[in-house]
Amino acid sequence: MRAWFNKATCMSAGGADGVGSPLPSTGDSAATAAAAATTAKAGSNIDGKVSRLTILSYGMGDVGCNFSWMFVGNFLMYFYSEICQISMMAISTLFIVSRIWDALNDPVIGFLSDRTRSKMGRFRPWLLFGAPVVAVLLTLTFTYQEGMDEGGRIIYMYVTYCLLVLGYTCVNLPYGTLLGTLTQNMYERAKLNTSRSVCAMIAINVINVITLPLINFFSESQGQAHGFMMVAMCYGTIFTLCHWITFKNTKEVVTIPAEAKYPLKTQFKAVLQNKLFLIAVAGQFLFGVAWYGRNADLLYYFKYVALDENIFTVFSAVIIAPSILGSFSFPFVFLKLSNKGHTGALFALMSGISLFAIYFVDITSSPIIFYVLAGVSNFFLCAFNTAIYAVIPDCVEYGQYKTGIRNDGFQYAFISLANKIGMAIGTALLALALSLAGYEANGTQNENVVEIVRWGFSIAPAIVWFAAAAVLFMYNMRQDDYARIVLALSQNKQNEAKVDAAIAAVKADSAK
Repeated sequence: MRAWFNKATCMSAGGADGVGSPLPSTGDSAATAAAAATTAKAGSNIDGKVSRLTILSYGMGDVGCNFSWMFVGNFLMYFYSEICQISMMAISTLFIVSRIWDALNDPVIGFLSDRTRSKMGRFRPWLLFGAPVVAVLLTLTFTYQEGMDEGGRIIYMYVTYCLLVLGYTCVNLPYGTLLGTLTQNMYERAKLNTSRSVCAMIAINVINVITLPLINFFSESQGQAHGFMMVAMCYGTIFTLCHWITFKNTKEVVTIPAEAKYPLKTQFKAVLQNKLFLIAVAGQFLFGVAWYGRNADLLYYFKYVALDENIFTVFSAVIIAPSILGSFSFPFVFLKLSNKGHTGALFALMSGISLFAIYFVDITSSPIIFYVLAGVSNFFLCAFNTAIYAVIPDCVEYGQYKTGIRNDGFQYAFISLANKIGMAIGTALLALALSLAGYEANGTQNENVVEIVRWGFSIAPAIVWFAAAAVLFMYNMRQDDYARIVLALSQNKQNEAKVDAAIAAVKADSAK
């Protein structure tokens, strides 16, 4: 069983990396194996094994990310509406405006990180210096300005949230791009991606279980607003420490030549030619809409549908095991399908079906059925999370193969932007719908509000998951193509090295 798991895990990184690419055909599996074997010999520094410490330390980065961003995704809208008493319309507008801000700064941060040159690497310095800044901004975002009127609180909300979004981008984008620089070995890259996904799922579920009790604990003396601020301070500290661990125990070994600096226009053209990457961007967008839109709805669901917001903690505890198992399931399914996109499409389809079914279950009268369906849906949701992120590093190699341009940070910037735009639309639509339905903070909600909350928990995200399944089904490259892509890139590097050596020899002879 263990050997099979190792084989499955290793294969998860070898996903196909393009759509309709002009790859040389290999008539049988032996040719593919030969390609992989040749690739493995390309260089011990980029194709060798990654240490267990590095694998775990890379996963710790996503623990930190979720102690910031999942806290924001699950609790910030509730904090703004219930604690700060800001209108749902203003909150909805904020989420849309902030994405315009993202559209401006995400590609710029990706561009700058690609051009960073230091002894620490291209991406690791951003983790070292950016993490403590995010910790401060997270605390400020969850700080209630009691002396301000609503207009002042709205301005404060805009300033702190937009700065937090920028700070988070400066850390999360280089962190995500870092994976592709730790190794080019498909098997080792799979281990890194699995570590990231499993650590993320553990962190998400821990956050959901402990956050409300922590808020209540810190609220005993100075009120709930103080509780939110103290939890944000604690989570910001965890965010910083986790990224410092990632910084300390990782090393960038896949590099690009110093002269390989491409203007933005050239990079945009390269991105648009990468069809696989565009599918990944669309998948990330739909993932953001469904995942974050539903997460923002959770507290409202348990407060106004289940009539007890503390059930949220029970719900979060119940889904821990299915979530972690779902994160581990991706390699096994991919082993059978040999297509990362189709694997993700299957998970998205099953997520949609299970969420659609949960709409028809009353949590108060049928709690067991409710929790069973909740566990099933989160199993597939977390499996999809692993699948959608597994394709990203491979998009870089395919883009380099197709266009000759390697721009890790620039591509990851668009992945990050798509996810955050999806998050904005999902949460903004929820806030807008609640506002139009007559939502009243901390009050008795009318039937329309309750029904919108029920839809936000089940039907609405289910529809988005069905759309995600359709998009990812178009990802039609298989695992064995990846070996041929990396082989082609390896041969190009070897030829370039021979040319450089010949030129150097000629120059040396001329100098004599």
